[in-house]
Amino acid sequence: MRAPLRSPLDSAMIWGANVQETSTVELAYVPTSADAAGALRARMRATPAGRLQSWIILASAIVVLGAFAVSFTLPNGPDLGVTVLCLVALALCVGAYVLMPALQGRQVHRMVAPQGEFRAVVDDIGVRLTSRDSETMHRWPMISRYTETDALYVLMTPDKYGVGIVVLPKRGVTEPADVDRLRNILDQNATRV
Repeated sequence: MRAPLRSPLDSAMIWGANVQETSTVELAYVPTSADAAGALRARMRATPAGRLQSWIILASAIVVLGAFAVSFTLPNGPDLGVTVLCLVALALCVGAYVLMPALQGRQVHRMVAPQGEFRAVVDDIGVRLTSRDSETMHRWPMISRYTETDALYVLMTPDKYGVGIVVLPKRGVTEPADVDRLRNILDQNATRV
């Protein structure tokens, strides 16, 4: 009598190969404005468009500081109008760099806060987000890049702007070991930037 045919999975187990099981990490969290601001800052550092924006703001601040310094070398001394203009422009540059993500984060938070608690399931297929009024599935080709902060994983669309983002707060996991498991799933399915 012939032996029954075995599947490749059976053969792998027989020969001692390491067969990897699909892992899943679940998160439950209430979004905060700090999450949104942190995600926007992380996206700014991780995307070419965000880095360009940062360099433009920095270059603008340097030009303003240069104009401010030059105003002190004028024969009649610094002009009050130029000094005030330079200080206002410098405040705008600092505000654009520091305050803009926080202000945008507050706006995003106002949009998602009424949804209450979010639940996320992350696996080898993608990320499923569920809230009070919505359910969304993001497959890995849609969110093919990610970056990590101390508090968040920020998943981004593959375009250079990172227009679409998915924010996964680390505090949403049930066990501390799930933070590392989540990182492993992301490393297997997305590119870290």
